[in-house]
Amino acid sequence: MKKLITTVLLAAAMFGANAQKFIGVKGKDIIGTDGKPFLIRGTNLGNWLVPEGYMFKFKKINSQRLINEALTELVGPEEMKLFWKTFQDTYITEADIQFLKASGVNSLRIPFNYKLFTYEDYMGQNNPNRGFELLDRVIGWCKKANLYVILDMHCAPGGQTGDNIDDGNAYPFLFTSAASRKLTADIWRKIADHYKNETIIMGYDLLNEPIAHYFDVASINPHLEPTFKEITAAVRSVDKNHIVFIGGAQWDSNFKVFGAPFDSKSVYTFHKYWTDVKQDVIQEYIDYRNKYNVPIYVGETGENTDQWVHDFRLLCEKNNIGWHYWPYKKADNDKGFMSFKAPEGYDEIIEYTEKPRGSFEEIRKAAPADRDKIKKVLWAFLESSKFANCIPQKGYMEALGLKVPAK
Repeated sequence: MKKLITTVLLAAAMFGANAQKFIGVKGKDIIGTDGKPFLIRGTNLGNWLVPEGYMFKFKKINSQRLINEALTELVGPEEMKLFWKTFQDTYITEADIQFLKASGVNSLRIPFNYKLFTYEDYMGQNNPNRGFELLDRVIGWCKKANLYVILDMHCAPGGQTGDNIDDGNAYPFLFTSAASRKLTADIWRKIADHYKNETIIMGYDLLNEPIAHYFDVASINPHLEPTFKEITAAVRSVDKNHIVFIGGAQWDSNFKVFGAPFDSKSVYTFHKYWTDVKQDVIQEYIDYRNKYNVPIYVGETGENTDQWVHDFRLLCEKNNIGWHYWPYKKADNDKGFMSFKAPEGYDEIIEYTEKPRGSFEEIRKAAPADRDKIKKVLWAFLESSKFANCIPQKGYMEALGLKVPAK
């Protein structure tokens, strides 16, 4: 009998130890591996795996597809393949991760495009294993630094947003296409199976900013929660360890589309930009948390003055809401963690993107005569964006209560 009791106690202890390996949830709190509440504090690695036009200082070409199209017109497809490969290898490196760890953040949100896991052409390649190659690398750096990771599907099959955010075709076709929803679920199952035992991963942000406000949201919104349930079921078929992050409709702002939480390890996430810093701005999300006893967090916010950044952070923390501020790195920007200088001659590239390019004749007329110069400017952009050449934004980081590590 004593041996049996000892065995049972040992098994229970082992089960308890195993249960603490992963970040989890309990009631309204995200729970760390020490069993204590874990308040998310960090940033988003935006632009790295999901290039956005405004991060390149472009106005008219605002998604990766449109950026690639314009730059390919300037320097050709082979040069662009090499450009994107180098961009992925140098824009975020271990030095960036070490800097962020030293600043005092405890986690990162990493946006990605589903195409990194398919044979579709994206950023110069069509390798379905590239997503794992890139994410495994950065996750390894994060594990070494003890920085937790949220994987964020910023761009889903068919497009979940209907704007440049999802690099799609200007409509949230995900919600009208069973094939796109199945592919989304299949990719998440593949990702979850790959990372099911990786303890440095906090969880999966299943769909970034679904259903922009431009459309007939009354007819599309009812499809959002069933889509989340379909994706979550795919994740849970292989991975019961990680949190699923569920984002509201209309840019992750509308929780009214949701009923009671349908997964025991879920966190509901909202985004807030350019609002007043008042309790009523976040109260509806707090009300949802209180009604259903589920954690909430703000997955994106920022891109504002240092004072606003400071005040909104304090508002969130006062209400036990963790945060990932946007972005980590951006050209000529003081509203993020890091800035770097756009190189001399870059204005010529910006000017090209703003000219009419609706026909081959217009493309020929708009193109600069010296294409070799444009190539050099693009490579200078890559050089400038490397960690060694980036400039920490002291005011922004201190507004977040972080240190500015020496480089």
